[in-house]
Amino acid sequence: MESKMERMSSSVQSWVEEHKLASIGGVWAAAVGASVAYSRRRAPQRATSVRLIHARMHAQALTLAVLGGAAVMHYYSKSKSSADKMDLDFYSHLPPATDADGNENERWSW
Repeated sequence: MESKMERMSSSVQSWVEEHKLASIGGVWAAAVGASVAYSRRRAPQRATSVRLIHARMHAQALTLAVLGGAAVMHYYSKSKSSADKMDLDFYSHLPPATDADGNENERWSW
């Protein structure tokens, strides 16, 4: 029996897979808001423009990390599904050296 946390995790994962750009935008906006709030609390004398610049840089770094993670996840999910469908043996993709009559395949002749 699946626990409530596992069901919620799988539903969040499926939503993120369907709405990739919205989730990345949400992460970016949350990072900007969190960075501005943290900066306001730690250094209240800083100018708002400096806070926004730093918040944008923090959000940009986090967004690049999220995009990198999404790319890795996409690559491994694609390679896993294609590995199941395709034989990855190198020699199985080469044409035969001879045909059924024993004649040499012209691709292999020099």
